[in-house]
Amino acid sequence: MSYAASAALQAAIYGRLTSDAAIGALVGDAIYDALPAGPLPDTYVALGPEDVRDRSDASGGGAWHRFIISVVTEEAGFHAAKTLAAAIGDALVDASLVLDRGRLVGLHFHRARAKRESGGQTRRIDLTFRARVDDMDIV
Repeated sequence: MSYAASAALQAAIYGRLTSDAAIGALVGDAIYDALPAGPLPDTYVALGPEDVRDRSDASGGGAWHRFIISVVTEEAGFHAAKTLAAAIGDALVDASLVLDRGRLVGLHFHRARAKRESGGQTRRIDLTFRARVDDMDIV
C-alpha cells in the first residue's frame, strides 16, 4: 500500500481550492485544513476526513483516496451552500493536479450529504470525492 502521496494530494487539493476565482468570490479565504481558534466566518470550507485503500499492482504503489470537503454556512436555506459546493465540484472533478509525490490518475465526485445542524441554524454539505493516486516511488 502507498499512503505516502496523501499529503501531496491534500496540498494539491487545498491549492486548487484557494486559487479558484469562483470559490474565492463565494467564500474569500475561508478555506481551512484545520479550523482556526476563535469565531469562524458565517461561511467556510473545511477539508475533512480521508479513507485510503490500497490499489498497488505489479507496476507500483497506488491508492484510492476517499475524502470529504465540507461547506458550512449560517446563511438561511441551502442555496448559498449548494452554490459553493457546486463551485468546489467544478474546481476538482477531473482536475489535472500536479502532486509533489505521486501522480493523480483521476479525481471524481462520489456523493454529497446536505443537513442542518445546531438546531437548524447551520447548513452543512459534506462532499465526498474519490481520487486514484499512483506512487512511482513505491514498486
